[in-house]
Order: sequence, then C-alpha cells, then structure tokens
Amino acid sequence: MLNISKKNPITENIDQFSAIKNLTNRPHYKILNKIILTVSIIGVIILFLPWTQNISGTGAVTTLKPDQRPQTIHSVIAGRIEKWYVKEGDFVKKGDTILFISEVKEDYLDPNLMENTKNQMDAKKMAQESYGGKVTSLSAQIAAIENEKNLKLQQAKNKIRQAVLKVKSDSADLIAVRTQVKIAITQFNRTITLNKEGLKPLTDVEEKRLKLQDVEAKIITQENKYIGSQNELINAKVEVNRISAEYAEKDSKAKSDQYTALSNQYDTKAQVNKLENQYTNYKIRNGMYYIKAPQSGHVNRAIQSGLGETIKEGTQIVSIMPSVYDIAVETYVAPNDLPLVHKGEKVRVWFDGWPTIVFSGWPNMSYGTFGGKIVAIETFISDNGKFRVLIAPDKDEHPWPKQVSMGSGAQTLALLNNVPVWFEIWRTLNGFPPNYYQPKSKTTKEKK
Repeated sequence: MLNISKKNPITENIDQFSAIKNLTNRPHYKILNKIILTVSIIGVIILFLPWTQNISGTGAVTTLKPDQRPQTIHSVIAGRIEKWYVKEGDFVKKGDTILFISEVKEDYLDPNLMENTKNQMDAKKMAQESYGGKVTSLSAQIAAIENEKNLKLQQAKNKIRQAVLKVKSDSADLIAVRTQVKIAITQFNRTITLNKEGLKPLTDVEEKRLKLQDVEAKIITQENKYIGSQNELINAKVEVNRISAEYAEKDSKAKSDQYTALSNQYDTKAQVNKLENQYTNYKIRNGMYYIKAPQSGHVNRAIQSGLGETIKEGTQIVSIMPSVYDIAVETYVAPNDLPLVHKGEKVRVWFDGWPTIVFSGWPNMSYGTFGGKIVAIETFISDNGKFRVLIAPDKDEHPWPKQVSMGSGAQTLALLNNVPVWFEIWRTLNGFPPNYYQPKSKTTKEKK
C-alpha cells in the first residue's frame, strides 16, 4: 500500500521516523557490501585455482615383510607347563628360552627312553653285522663247493677218457684174437689135409688142435674183458652225472642258506633304520620341551599362564613383536577407485596422534604428512568390500617417525591429476569418479 502513486512516495512517509534516519546513516552497510563483493570475487578466483584430485583411504601401520610382523609362538608337542623364563614386556633374543614343558603322552614317559632305544639300535646293528659275516662265510663255502665240483668232474672225465681208451684197446685185442682163431683154424685144416696125404704126422695134427683150442679160449676171455671195459665207460659217465647232481644239491643248499641270511640281514637293516629314525625323533622331541624365541623381539602378551596347565599341539603360547622391522602402511581403496591406483605411485600419509594439517587438494600446503610409494596392490577384494594396498616409505622424502607404533591408524591420499576447483566441485556434486589416467612411462630413444 506504500508508494501507490507518485503523489505518495514511500521516502516521504518514512523519513519522518528517527529510527529510519539512524539506520540509513550507519556506514557498516557499505563495508558489508564491499566484503560480500570481495568474497564473491575471491570465490570466483578460487573456482579457477588448480586442485589435485586424490583418493583417500584409511588403514593401519604394518610391516613391509611378513616375517617382521607380530607373531605368536606355538607349542609343537603336547605337554604340561613347568616353568616360565620370561614375563610380558621382556626383550628376548633369538634362541632364548621362553617356557619349559614336560611330557604328558604315555609313549614318551620313560625317562630312559633314549638310552633303551639306543641299546636296541646297537643290538640290531650287531645282528646285522652277524648276518653279514654269515653271508660272507656262505659265499666262501659256495666257492669251495664249486671248486671241489670242478675237480671231481675233471677226475670223472679223466676216468671216462681212460675207459674209452681201454675199450679201444680191448676191442683191438679182441680183433687180434679173432684173427688168431682164423689162422689157427686154417693151420689146423691144412695139417689135417697134409696128414691124410701122409705129409704131416699125427702129432702135428694134435699140436694144431691144441693151439686152436687155446686160441678159442682166449677169444672168450677177451670178449669178457671188452664188455667189462664198456661197463667201466658207462660207469664213468654215470659218475659224472652223479657228481653234478650231488654238488648241485650242495650248491643249492648253500645258496638257500645265503639268501636266508641276506633276507635276515636286510630285515635287520630295516629295523636298524627304523630304530635310528625313532632315536632321532626322540632326540628332537626332547629339544622341543624348551620353547625358544624364533627371532629377537619383545614379549607382548602371554596367551597361556600358570603352572601345571596342559596344552595341546599347536597351542598359542606368547605373542612376540620383532625388534627389527621395515614399517609400512596398509590401506583400502574402493573398487571404483582401483583402476586409478598403480604400483610405484606417490602417496601422502599421516598417522593418528601425530600433529597434522591436511589440505587434500593442495598437498604442498599440508603439514605433518609423509611421502610414500605403493609397493603392492591386492587383486582380490577384502572382507570389508575394498581392495588392500600396501605403501612403503618414500626414500626421496623425509623419513617416517620412529615413534609410530605397530597397528596404529593411518590416513592416506593418493595424488592424481590437477583440475580446476570448479570442476572438482561439479564432479563431487554429480558423484563422478576422478579422471581416469595412466602414469607416464619413461621411454628412452636410442640415437643412431
């Protein structure tokens, strides 16, 4: 209803109030307008300033090598806790005794178990040596049997040769006697003829008859002698076969005894090896009663406690933090940001409890951050739905603080491309990921 017409201007109506006059005369409104204008200009300028895109992540301090991380010492065998040699917070060197346990299994309760096993092993070794001596003796016996067999066969073969020669001699004598018989018959017949003609007396006939009978008697004797020679030849051949069969039986028996001795020797050797294995196992098991530190470090926490408590194989005893380790940070990135992370890229890291001022878009203006490099990227998603990234200190920058404890929290920023501030605001409001890029690879060209 004010200033409805030119005849009733609003200024004429309000100028009559003193409060309105005081407000219009105040100078801070002009200053406020200038401030608003200046801030607007600065804001517009800021929108065109460079902004470093980054990927933020949260993680924890860890070590670069797996063997440098906190570990728990386990009991290899079951036993009963007898004595503690350390307490929580102690520093132990590699090989120091942490705990002593005693045996609980009935198979190893004998205090003289190793000595008895060694005695059994020595006895079996002596038995093995005895079987070895028996095998050697049987080998010598087999050689003697073979030598004697060869001599007997040679003797029998010589008899065969003698019998053959005797047969030939008797055969020749038999032929000679038969020839004499024929001659005696011829002479007897001729004498009879001459006697009939009166040329020979009767006494010559009788003489030739006696001579014929004598020769006929010799042929019978010579035939018997010839047959006897043939029988001797057959007997000599039979003797050869008998000698071969006899010594083959002796040789087989000796070899059978030798094989039995060899079998017993090998069986005893297997038992000796088994006893040696048991003895070595017992000896190693005795060394497991003293649980020792695998590496130098500090005893963080005693998981088992008390005396007389029974523990099983693989039971956790104490937790140790190694004294020497290479510090690193493990952080997690979202699957959407994983293609932007590459091995060897630089990362800014700051730790919980360490004074820090962070400008994520202007890393050069931040304070209390430390440089790092990505050394490993896990290719399988973790339980929290992100991918694990391992960051090591950057040797080209200031070293990380030694006061940082293992397992403490850490924040990371992976630096990407430089873009204007307005573009980053627009990207964030629209939920777009940072610009995809590949790190520049250094290539050298050879000059001809």
